[in-house]
Order: sequence, then C-alpha cells, then structure tokens
Amino acid sequence: MKKIANLVFNPFVNDSRVIKESVSLSNAGFHVEVIAHLDKNLPQEEKQKNFFIKRLSYLDRDITKTKLAKLKAYLRYVKESVLYSKDFDILHCNDLNTLPIAFFVKTFFNKKIKIVYDAHEYESETIGLVGIQKTITKIIEKFLIKYADKVICVSDAIANEYVKLYNIEKPAIVLNTPLYAQIKKQNIFRETLNIAEDKTIFLYQGGLSSGRGIEILLDAFRDFESSDAVLVFMGYGELEALVKENAQKYENIYFHKAVSPELLLNYTSSADFGISTIEDSCLSYRYCLPNKMFEYLMANVPIIVSNLPEMKRVVESNKIGVVAKENTPQGLQEAILNAVKLDKEELQNNIPKVKDIYNWQNQEKILLNLYKDIQ
Repeated sequence: MKKIANLVFNPFVNDSRVIKESVSLSNAGFHVEVIAHLDKNLPQEEKQKNFFIKRLSYLDRDITKTKLAKLKAYLRYVKESVLYSKDFDILHCNDLNTLPIAFFVKTFFNKKIKIVYDAHEYESETIGLVGIQKTITKIIEKFLIKYADKVICVSDAIANEYVKLYNIEKPAIVLNTPLYAQIKKQNIFRETLNIAEDKTIFLYQGGLSSGRGIEILLDAFRDFESSDAVLVFMGYGELEALVKENAQKYENIYFHKAVSPELLLNYTSSADFGISTIEDSCLSYRYCLPNKMFEYLMANVPIIVSNLPEMKRVVESNKIGVVAKENTPQGLQEAILNAVKLDKEELQNNIPKVKDIYNWQNQEKILLNLYKDIQ
C-alpha cells in the first residue's frame, strides 16, 4: 500500500477540501496521513474517517504574532515534516508554504518520491501580497514547481495563468465542491430567527472576513427600499461583531452562528437565494470559484455572484442566478431585485443539471486519474 503525506501548514481542524481528498485517496487504496502543525487542545495523533492525522511542531497562532516568531515556527514545522515524511511514496503539498518540504525530501532524502502541488489559490497573487514579498513568492514558486510531478489548481483561469507563468503542462482542475446530495427544502431560518413567510431570504454563508464583500452587503441592506428582502449571515470570522451589531439595529439583517458541515446544507436550503460576493482586490480573488457557490446549488438554492470571470461564467452559462454588475451596494440591490424576477421553473430545471456536474464525486475522478498517472 503506497503512503501519501498530505501536507498542510495549519492545525487541520476543518479543512473541507483536504478532508475530501484524503477520504477519496484512502478509499482508492492509499495509506493517507495529513501532516499538520500542533495547536492548543488538539491531539498529536488522530484518526478521522478513514485516514490519519499527525500534528508536529507546536504553534499557538493566538500567541505567535510577530513575523520573526512566525518564521521560526514555520521553519520548525518544515524541519519536523521533512524528517517525518521522507519515507512516504507521495507528498501532496497543499498551498505553496508546504512545497519546500517536498523539495528538501526529494533533494536530500528520497529521490524517488512523487510530488503533487495543490495550489488552493493563485499563490503569488493573493490579497495583501505586494512588493518584494510578492516578487520573492513568485521566484520561490517558479523554482519549486519544477519538482512537482503534477500540479492542481482550483479554476481554469488560474490553471491557464500557471501555464503562462511557469511554462508547465496545464494543471488539473479540482474544484472544492460538496458531495452530491439530495437535500429536502427546510425552513430553519424562518423558524429559528422568526422571519415572516412573505419575506425573501438572501443568505450569505461562510467566512465573515475582509475581501468577501461583507461591508458592501451590509450597506446594501441597511439602505434597501425593498421591504420583502432580508439578509441572513451564517458563519464566523473577524467581522462577526460588525454583523451582529447590524443585526441588532436593522430589521432586515439577521445573524446565525456557523453550523457543522453535516448540518450545513439543511440550513442552506432554508434560504431563497444564496449570495457569494468576492471583491476584485487581487488576481486570486478575480479568478476564484468559491465553494459556497456550489454549496448553495447543492441545496437547490439559486445564486447571486460578483461580476468576476469564473463566477460569471458558471452562473450565466447555466442560467442559475444573477451576476451583480457592480460590487457596490447599488449593484447588489439591483441584482437582488432582478433575482426575485427570475423564472422559478427554469431555475428548478437548471440547478439539478449543474449539481450533476459540480459535485465531489466528479472532482474525485479527476484527482484519482492524476494519481494513476504518477504511480
């Protein structure tokens, strides 16, 4: 049985993409271990579903704040991960920060080891990455990517950028889609948040963090003349307090705490429309395909998305929602008013077809075919 080290530079608490990949590879007959870093209140070793977790090099992110402290912690993690994973058959590197581990293993310990580089973003074009730091990131990625036997990207646009940047074979595209599921329509938000039946529920679920258009959504609904539309935020993050504050002040804004992945789609199905807003603040965001889009669709909920190329392509080519012309309060208000005018029968016909395409069972096939090529 071949052994895969699935490398992540996080404590690995709830990484849905890595969990699905690990389960799929384990089901295919591989021995899979996720190599993460240790954090407070977490076990060093753990079994989850059908794979194992090994946490190395303690890092408390609440305490480790300075750049020097973070660098030291990262280098400890790299050293311990290299020594632990050097006897594996395949290293699956999630994000650029784990790719150096594979380089050191292949260069100094195990020439035969295979490397899969799974870029979860456009790694050198992420938000906040500027100046010399961006230049160094591009140099590092350009140097290390040639050691990868296979590369994975999360959208077609990003894969094409990697071909142009690094003159490599086009990466495989593995989207972070949910498992296919038949979800029965629920009414949880109306029941738990006391939302009237005549209101149209627009749901934002996911991280409440900068760059996701949270503030723009709040502005749109604070100043929205439509008395029939309400906005529910469900998630957590740095902007949670701001969302709660607005939910207390405005009758058309609600907050619901995040729920477990097992329950998520039942809650999602309680909405009338799902909103996936991403600010065009970096190329990684511009070319993204957020997993929440596919979660909405799996719960049979039509979507409103930002006017970004990949998101727009999926929505318009499949006729499953509305693209906001502008990522502004006025642009979102217009999109919301257009959404309620959509043909419900057409949406009910189109969304199941899209679910048949954008589900993990189909993405799994791409992943497993990639692994067949490198064995």
